[in-house]
Amino acid sequence: MAIIVHHLENSRSQRVLWLLEELGLDYSIRRYERDKRTMLAPPALKRVHPLGKSPVIEHDGRIIAETATIIDYLIRLADGRLGPPEDGDSALRWRYFLDYAEGSLMPPLLLGLVIDRMGPFGWVAKRTVTRMAMVHIDYVEAELSRRPWFAGAEFSAADIMMSFPLEAARERLKLDGRRPTITEWLGRIHARDAYRRALREGGPYAYA
Repeated sequence: MAIIVHHLENSRSQRVLWLLEELGLDYSIRRYERDKRTMLAPPALKRVHPLGKSPVIEHDGRIIAETATIIDYLIRLADGRLGPPEDGDSALRWRYFLDYAEGSLMPPLLLGLVIDRMGPFGWVAKRTVTRMAMVHIDYVEAELSRRPWFAGAEFSAADIMMSFPLEAARERLKLDGRRPTITEWLGRIHARDAYRRALREGGPYAYA
């Protein structure tokens, strides 16, 4: 049974399409557009999952949400490809960055987006939130300077997981030229054939 991806434009679900392309798994897409005024997901997604958010996949009678959980599930379907490396330290980094992407790096970026929409009322808070975000960016820059990929010597799903927050940070924090290691890593992932195929399948994506 093919995997169904409930794909919201300009969202985290682009990572799921990319992983599916890397793994060569069969899938189909059901597309959703954001509300043009609020930029929120449409109510139709609540008919798929009670939280009404993307990504969500359907497979074999299951409805699966949350990107890291979806990644774990798809890697199992693909016999462990792009999963945790055999080396213990690399495997620990793999798990860490799967959690870090959404648990630590994404919150200040999301908060910054909300504050931007507040106009002048958010200017004072924006400076504080930007400083918080840059602490994480400096940390990621240092981590990537020690190894070519997030888990270690080889590309893995940890890199796919980290793509969305770093693509968002590149645009929102104007990183080009300021954090060369992150910029170079983004260039490498964007050059991957599977990444480009996923963009064609997913449609417009503001951060590529």
